[in-house]
Amino acid sequence: MIRRVRVSLTEGRDRSYDIRVGADIQGEFGSAIRTLGLGLRALLVADAAVADSLAPLLGSSLHAAGITTHLVVVPSGEGSKTLDTARRLYDAAFDAGLDRRSVIVALGGGMVGDLAGFVAATFLRGIAFVQVPTTLLAQVDASVGGKVAVDHPRGKNLIGAFHQPRLVWADVRALAGLPKRELRAGLAEAIKMGIIADARYYQFIRRNYAAILDGDESALVRVVVGSCRLKAEVVHADEREESGQRMLLNFGHTIGHAVEAVAGYGNIRHGEAVAIGMCVEGRLALRCGRWSERWQSQLEALCTAVGLPTRIPGLPLRDLVVTMGFDKKSLAGKLHWVLPERPGSASIVTNVQATDVAAVATELGAEA
Repeated sequence: MIRRVRVSLTEGRDRSYDIRVGADIQGEFGSAIRTLGLGLRALLVADAAVADSLAPLLGSSLHAAGITTHLVVVPSGEGSKTLDTARRLYDAAFDAGLDRRSVIVALGGGMVGDLAGFVAATFLRGIAFVQVPTTLLAQVDASVGGKVAVDHPRGKNLIGAFHQPRLVWADVRALAGLPKRELRAGLAEAIKMGIIADARYYQFIRRNYAAILDGDESALVRVVVGSCRLKAEVVHADEREESGQRMLLNFGHTIGHAVEAVAGYGNIRHGEAVAIGMCVEGRLALRCGRWSERWQSQLEALCTAVGLPTRIPGLPLRDLVVTMGFDKKSLAGKLHWVLPERPGSASIVTNVQATDVAAVATELGAEA
């Protein structure tokens, strides 16, 4: 059975779209694309890690629906999310004969979704794209919401756009071969959603994380649907981070993105960095009197039980601070922090003292 979550976007022409979640649903993909009313040419951008196992099935489904598909494979890892790789994809799109009605399909994790979405947003001033996320992190978070980007040496996702997909197709069967480390990294983003938006969803994760990590498809469908539902509500309310509500999705990311960059992209998974960031930002909230010791202990215990890191791995504090200064969450010279108040509720704070950040970061492993 396919579960459906609707992302409602009403500004301008109707750009609303479905997130469809299920197990072993890839064979139905082509007919779903055909119903979107797009052209009959597609560029399938696949991560090398899943190109051999999943691209043939997806390509066959598209072919059966009458859609001519050209495959291009990009190397795995954050190192591929660059303007140089984007340029190669532009060339592939021209070679494939894509026009304004064609579609780019992103098959892989968050890196491929960001990269292919960025190319779709800028090729011929914007064409349709579809997300087929194959990691838990991408299914619960990265594939939804229309943030697309490539990285710059000064920071992650600094060159990008808002470009919503026309469809998100999340098959949890695709997660079967993932290393446990990737599942743990995905759970970090799900934990984040529970902390900022839904205490019941957070408690579901606390009760079911072992089943999720063991690959139980029913539990996986529930965690993906739950996270997508929450993110769809946030995106509907604040698509472009203008009212502030969408900034809540950055819980754990202010420090987390800096940890990723300073450690060197690929050395620490995005979800692992977010887990570290949540622990740091939770302790900042505790220090500011916004969050209780009980909730912080529970958060750190859950991360530990899942197998996620809770400490900064010996990175220089100065480098972390400099990197945070380039973060896109820095506005008018001020960092916007997301600090939790209780499970299911958080707020955006700009008056966090640098001395508090330094104290908590060094407490959790940064080198002063």
